[in-house]
Amino acid sequence: MPIPAPNLYPPFNIVRLSHVELAVTDLASARAFYVDTLGLLVSHEATGMLYLRALEERGHHSVILRQAERASVGSLGFKVWDEADLDRAKAWFHGRGLPAEWVERPFMGRVLQARDPWGVPLEFYARMDRLTPVHQQYRLYKGVKPLRIDHFNLFSPDVDKAVAFYGEMGFRVTEYTADEETGRTWAAWMHRKGGVHDIAFTNGVGPRLHHLAFWVATPLNIIDLLDLMSTTGYLANIERGPGRHGISNAFFLYIRDRDGHRTEVYCSDYQTVDPDLEPIRWDLKDPQRQTLWGAPAPQSWFSEGAHFQGVTPRESDLKATPIVAP
Repeated sequence: MPIPAPNLYPPFNIVRLSHVELAVTDLASARAFYVDTLGLLVSHEATGMLYLRALEERGHHSVILRQAERASVGSLGFKVWDEADLDRAKAWFHGRGLPAEWVERPFMGRVLQARDPWGVPLEFYARMDRLTPVHQQYRLYKGVKPLRIDHFNLFSPDVDKAVAFYGEMGFRVTEYTADEETGRTWAAWMHRKGGVHDIAFTNGVGPRLHHLAFWVATPLNIIDLLDLMSTTGYLANIERGPGRHGISNAFFLYIRDRDGHRTEVYCSDYQTVDPDLEPIRWDLKDPQRQTLWGAPAPQSWFSEGAHFQGVTPRESDLKATPIVAP
């Protein structure tokens, strides 16, 4: 299906993605992975909870780790421009028959919790507690030296409908993968903040979270992380990469925590601020789509993802498949 024209004047103004909540089965293990190995900073620690931020982030947190009996994903968070946008967002979701209500969240002002048509839990806010900048406190730079949260990628049972819905909220498509046989969209990358994406959708059993991603300064940071993980007991947690994506041109690495939550570390994509940039189209069967150097992704990358709390995924009826590593 054709990519819809961007909505340059959306009903409420989303600035960027903000945060994610991950339920983990062993908080100490998760802390060792995300803090001691990946290099995120602890903003706050409470019984059964860890709030984390990356090195350039001045907001209180971009990752919440919560102890639970079963691994899952809570809400995906987005920052809006101001308080009035929260009221407009609530009216917009209600106007489409979708749930939206005010909830209490530590370290944040008013928070609107809503769900998209597939049940994905979303949070919108205008104000989060600010912390002292630490981006020049280089003694704190550890692991991969994560600078900021960059994007979410979701498995979707209908990418075309997801693109249309999120497009109404003002997300703009930068690149997409087309299944040439059916004409349908197999994957799409959409942004608000001026990079290649804040959120992306990949065809598959969904909705499920495929990965969250953190921006790093250079590919050498990723090499350093690989050396660290391979010599500190995390070799099996390295899933894919390093490599360079065809889509986005970004240098990447995918890693998994103990519960299977997938994180991408990511750099070197490009600016997309101009509102009239045309989306770049890729053929699903192009071997350089996944990796510019031609190496296909493993089967796990196309089939395994994290479930959202209270959401039952469903199969996609688009059965087209990309090139998969043997």
